[in-house]
Amino acid sequence: MELNVEAPKAPPRTILIVGGGPAGLFAAERLARQGHAVTVVDRMPSVGRKLLMAGRGGLNLTHSEGLKDFLTRYGMHAKPIVGAIHGFRPNELIEWAEALGQPTFIGTSGRVFPKAMKASPMLRAWLKRLADAGVKIVTGERWIGFDADNCARFQSALGGTIQTRKADAVLLALGGASWPRLGSDGVWTEVLAAKGVAIAPWQPANAGVHVAWTPYLIEKFAGAPLKRLGVTVAGAQIQGEAVVTRAGLEGGAIYAIGAEIRAQMETASGNAKLHLDLKPGMTVAELAKSLAKPRGKQSMANHLRKAVGMPPVMVALLHESHGRTLPGDPETLAKAIKDVPLTITGFSGLERAISSAGGIALDEIDARFMLTKVPGVFVAGEMLDWEAPTGGYLLQACFATGKAAADGMMAYLSSPPPAVTSTGAEQPAPTAP
Repeated sequence: MELNVEAPKAPPRTILIVGGGPAGLFAAERLARQGHAVTVVDRMPSVGRKLLMAGRGGLNLTHSEGLKDFLTRYGMHAKPIVGAIHGFRPNELIEWAEALGQPTFIGTSGRVFPKAMKASPMLRAWLKRLADAGVKIVTGERWIGFDADNCARFQSALGGTIQTRKADAVLLALGGASWPRLGSDGVWTEVLAAKGVAIAPWQPANAGVHVAWTPYLIEKFAGAPLKRLGVTVAGAQIQGEAVVTRAGLEGGAIYAIGAEIRAQMETASGNAKLHLDLKPGMTVAELAKSLAKPRGKQSMANHLRKAVGMPPVMVALLHESHGRTLPGDPETLAKAIKDVPLTITGFSGLERAISSAGGIALDEIDARFMLTKVPGVFVAGEMLDWEAPTGGYLLQACFATGKAAADGMMAYLSSPPPAVTSTGAEQPAPTAP
């Protein structure tokens, strides 16, 4: 797929991109295709490590749902992210992947995957395309800030000599703070905070939650899947799947409602109340009718399994919430099945989270994805304070913001706007780092 660039084509300039994840590499491709000299620097021994990890269980590129619903996954306040996705939509990401020789398919959940499922074939083809376009990739160097002349400073990942790299513009695509062992440790926040850039605290997103299970449930059911589950937190509802863990719950249904869980925890003494609907496909009346069948000498667990198809793990959850003795009345039991309250006491740490919330406040960037307090420095990807559930939404936003930042850089380098002083007087635009 050809990447058509709408921004005016600038004379060739020197571009420095810090971070070799999807956002940084996609921006590099777009800029190099316009003839700019692009260097990507990453602190890890190779680029795309988090992408490779994400693809181990099947690389979920994007989602096939309609754009209107797609954009709601980013929340009400992520307008720059939504704007970026308008500029690079899911169908365009699919076309880009297929142009790399990676045909895709839509799964039963609506998620879009490459037919190879893994990320490694796509990354190999992508790196060849970047090399052919002249992109230089440097690994093993950590960005540590700017010097007095606004040149980017780097230090060997092993703590070696500090060197500087000068460029006409810089894109930071350093990731968030999840999976730090793969390179995105979030320590860059100290550098930007020192320049007055507002940083929202890091918090785990798409992460498991903690529940104080009884020893019996941990011993018998840790690792058990929960299919077709309804989850409600503070009025927000979602249906999906989850997994019982020794610490609590994980899975798509939990990840999708993580922001609401976090918000309630901030206003409820550190805890949140989560309600499970163990049979979201049946009403209370339908459940009660099925449960009214004679139980005979069956145990309650067998009665629930035969009458309404409840597996043992769900019966155990009923006992966790409603006590050792469950209601005998069909309607009361049906209501209990439809509402299993659990107390959430915390989240798994950032080291286990799929993604992170927090980072650069969205009002710190202009329409070009440039930091207003550090002219000539652009940002993209998970550095910014946004979050989305799993299902293809994370990668789509990383690619889209990489494109938006690349286009913003080209517009900036073509015609840098004048700076405005606090008195409103225009001044010459500052030189990019």
